[in-house]
Amino acid sequence: MPVSYADLVVRDTRVVTWDGSRPSADAIAVRGDRVVALGAADVAAVTGPRTAVLDGALVLPGFQDAHVHAPFAGHNLLRVWLNDLDGKDAYLAHIAAYAAAHPEAPWIVGGGWAMEHFPGGTPRKEDLDAVVPDRPVFLLNRDVHGAWVNSRALELAGIDRATADPVDGRIERDPATGEPTGTLHEGAAYTFNDRFVPRPAQSDWEQAIRVAQRHLHALGITGWQDAWVTPDTQAAYEALAKNGELTARVVGALWWDRHRGLEQVDELVARRGGGAVGSFWPTTVKIMADGVMENYTGALLEPYCDGCGGHTDNRGLTYVERALLAEAVTALDGHGFQVHMHAIGDRAARDCLDAVAAARAAHGPNDLRHHIAHLQLVQPEDLPRFAELGVVANCQAYWAQSDAQMDELTLPFLGAERARLQFPFADLVRHGARLAMGSDWAVSTADPLAQIEVAVTRTDPSDRGGTPFLPHQALDVTTAFRAFTAGSAYVNHDDDAGVLRVGSRADLAVLDTDVLPVPGATRALDVLPTDARVTATVAAGRVVHTA
Repeated sequence: MPVSYADLVVRDTRVVTWDGSRPSADAIAVRGDRVVALGAADVAAVTGPRTAVLDGALVLPGFQDAHVHAPFAGHNLLRVWLNDLDGKDAYLAHIAAYAAAHPEAPWIVGGGWAMEHFPGGTPRKEDLDAVVPDRPVFLLNRDVHGAWVNSRALELAGIDRATADPVDGRIERDPATGEPTGTLHEGAAYTFNDRFVPRPAQSDWEQAIRVAQRHLHALGITGWQDAWVTPDTQAAYEALAKNGELTARVVGALWWDRHRGLEQVDELVARRGGGAVGSFWPTTVKIMADGVMENYTGALLEPYCDGCGGHTDNRGLTYVERALLAEAVTALDGHGFQVHMHAIGDRAARDCLDAVAAARAAHGPNDLRHHIAHLQLVQPEDLPRFAELGVVANCQAYWAQSDAQMDELTLPFLGAERARLQFPFADLVRHGARLAMGSDWAVSTADPLAQIEVAVTRTDPSDRGGTPFLPHQALDVTTAFRAFTAGSAYVNHDDDAGVLRVGSRADLAVLDTDVLPVPGATRALDVLPTDARVTATVAAGRVVHTA
């Protein structure tokens, strides 16, 4: 009987499978989109003259990113991309160069600036006016909770000192004159974007997703959950899925309009339609419960400090009121949607847990795998509720480090007692919570290895000698890797991924360095995740990246 040879193999490597019946192997073979052999002898038996051979020291199930904004990141990469620059002068030089190179562009758009490079975290319009005086400029910040605009943009929108703040945001103003300074927070930025910034065509979104997918594949990522899917980006995803260009498996979290109520549930059901379109699954709804700490819109149980030892009367913003949030999650749960919630502050985290509790009371337990992302501040009494309610903790590990934004714009306004409760990854694990991991790219790096290193060391990978940030909340390296593979595959309802066994879908990340401890070893591994790099990525048996 003729042998059906493998299409590709990785030999002389360590394969970490996350399969309890066979935790590791020394070779793996793939035919079509399936794993067909594990172990040197079985792999040799299916290796033929045309079998491709990949080299690597470590093979893992492909990484999955449980919270990413791929179309928006790709859109900015094709326009003004500030994420990789450091400081106001570098930003302005890049913006000026882009504007000069694109005289035909009616708007200058993009983003990625970091708040720590500006006094109080708020850049000014005059700096943009100096480099782009003739066209409107709209640049979202790195965490996508604010925008930097120039005078021309403010004029076009009719925003002046008489313009009222929206209920879900704030226009930054000069304290002496009341004039807008050039920073729009939260809903003020989003409404501006929706009303005035030119809407990208579907072809623009398709190109943005292609660019983003190429970047994510290069980091070993074979699937993700897009945490902000609009009708426009959904159409682009579905077009790419239909023509075979979407080589990742993507779950789309359809955006909940926080200015509306339960009447939108039927629209979301219609957008979901019959479910998957190729490799795109529009089966989740994203609800944003609050803002972020750095602009004091994260929802807190007790008021923010004033940075000088006292307290304010500001408890942040709640974007979906507690009662409506419970109704919304219950309704979505009843329609079979997974719900993906954004919660930064402790009040938001509690409201989200209460909403899932309401859904459980109404409908009983199920396998929808609701999850809460970010979880910067969680009160200790809420930690056991994740496991009790079956809520996945969707962690953005890269944020759990000391940096200027944390030191200058967060710690003084939380106070010492609350500051010690941030990013409680280890406590969540101790209380039995299931972890997934996501980058929130382009808010921070999409590199899983960098994020995992921060989860393990609580320090910046580029400054390993720095003081760890709340090191008692660090994860062990195996738990962190599992969260970014099997954990995120679980939250994405991708039960054919996150594990490598004969018959499973062949999603692989191949690394040039073994950065995982060997079970039973008596010494700690002497390398860290970013000492490795991804040399190949295989998605459903297809090699989508080689270094």
